[in-house]
Amino acid sequence: MADYTIKRLEDVDDVLGDYPGEMRMLTRALEAEQVAFSYRRMPQHTGGKGSYGHRHKEQEEIYYVVSGKLQFKLGDDVVELERGAAVRVPPETWRSVWNDEPEDAELIIVSKVVPGGSRDDAEYLENFWPE
Repeated sequence: MADYTIKRLEDVDDVLGDYPGEMRMLTRALEAEQVAFSYRRMPQHTGGKGSYGHRHKEQEEIYYVVSGKLQFKLGDDVVELERGAAVRVPPETWRSVWNDEPEDAELIIVSKVVPGGSRDDAEYLENFWPE
C-alpha cells in the first residue's frame, strides 16, 4: 500500500481571519516534511501595499499566479505577473504582493519547510510598500 496524503482546501483553516480573501497553509495538513505549500485568494486591494514586507533568513519562495494579475514588490522593483507566471524570490530579498485588479487573484506559494516554522525564519519591515 502506498503512503500519501490528500487534502482539499476546505479541509484547511483560513489563517487570515477577518482580512478579505483567504490563505490556507496546507503543509501541516498534508504532513509534508520538506515542501511548504500555501494557497492564497486575494480580492481587489488586498495584500501588502501600505503595509509591511518580509524576507527570510534561509527560506527561498516561489510564487505562482493561478488566476488574475498581481503586483509584486521585490526589493525596489515592482513587477506585474499574470496567470501562469511564477517568480522565485531568494531569502534575502524583501517582498510583498498586492492585487490592484477588480477580480480576485489566486496564488500558490511554495518553499522548503523550515524547522520552527517560516515565522521564525522571517523578518518584517513596516512601510515597505507605501501607498
